[in-house]
Amino acid sequence: MNILRKIWCRSYQTVFYLAQPLLPYRDPEVHETIDDIPEILRRNNVNKVMLVTDNGLVKAGLAKRVEDVLSGAGMSYVTFSDTVPNPTIDNVEAARRLFMESGAEAFVALGGGSSMDCAKAAAARVVSKKHIPQMRGILKIHKRLPLIIAIPTTAGTGSEATVTTVITDGEKNYKYPISDFCLIPRYAILDYSLTTGLPQKMTSTTGMDALTHAVEAYIGRSLNKTSAANAEKATTLINKYLYRAYLDGNDAEARQNMLRASFHAGLAFSMSYVGNIHGVAHSLGGKYGTPHGLANAVLLPIVLREYGPVVYPKLATLARKAGVIEHGLDDETTAKRFISWIQEMNDKMDIPRTLSGINEADIPEMAAYADAEVNPTYPVPVMWDKVELQKLYHLAMVGNAD
Repeated sequence: MNILRKIWCRSYQTVFYLAQPLLPYRDPEVHETIDDIPEILRRNNVNKVMLVTDNGLVKAGLAKRVEDVLSGAGMSYVTFSDTVPNPTIDNVEAARRLFMESGAEAFVALGGGSSMDCAKAAAARVVSKKHIPQMRGILKIHKRLPLIIAIPTTAGTGSEATVTTVITDGEKNYKYPISDFCLIPRYAILDYSLTTGLPQKMTSTTGMDALTHAVEAYIGRSLNKTSAANAEKATTLINKYLYRAYLDGNDAEARQNMLRASFHAGLAFSMSYVGNIHGVAHSLGGKYGTPHGLANAVLLPIVLREYGPVVYPKLATLARKAGVIEHGLDDETTAKRFISWIQEMNDKMDIPRTLSGINEADIPEMAAYADAEVNPTYPVPVMWDKVELQKLYHLAMVGNAD
């Protein structure tokens, strides 16, 4: 990367890092059962809500469980069930229209990252005249949103805890990451019973998505005591419970603790950001619809190896504090073993080492999108421009050495 651009990016990141103590970060209020929804709504003087979910959760009966809780408590609601994977601008606008036309006063987002992202973006559009492309980046909304209750049905995205939503431009095949403190849901309901039917493939990739959030926050240059503690907690829980949840979807302890892991990882990266892995993964999702968790899982060990010695000290510290690697080894050995552990986790959960379907001709365009997302916002340990980022796509096609 050009030296002047590096100086500009690092200066930008330093300003945000120094401002962290002054910024209005907050944690959602956590509940562990959907039965608490009516009381939350009454406490906030909400008479009608819009449930944002997807057709898969409707067919699985999970949406009806939430609807039954609402109707059983005499709460008025309307359901938007048309959320698509990688929600689009059109998707968000349809949700906004239904919210406005129905007279709803709050959002209940039920699902994975897609439903929560759709609800958060729709809430932003309800109060802002700005359109989604104009919200791209940091602190572009500046409005108080309607109440949002986020209910994850996967343990990975952490969207129930974050300042971020990611929306796809269906015409440009491009994802818009949007970050503002008003996007943090007021309430997060971590009800493990909603995740027990999650297929193994979804369990594995969303779990590794959560790990990617924790690791990228930890190795970045904006880590602080709070985000470090959250990343360490998330990694500890993932180490203990992800494979258990993968092997037995009805393991209540594993499922509940994976929801906690995802939540803590979300808190970590909400404060200290993600990095190059997410920039590349978002471009793949925008171009090909590549599932975000899958892209992150494949890219995580690849990119960590490419970073090399610059990340060894922090990776080693995280590995030791999370109990993944024993104490007593030097940083390089510990970090390399930690990366090998990540790869082994992928392998034993049948996550591929490469991503299929990447077209060589598309790589320069996707790398440019990743560059625009990452720089200067993400305080990555190593900065790469659009030319240097192209290597990561090639490695995702062929893999790199253990």
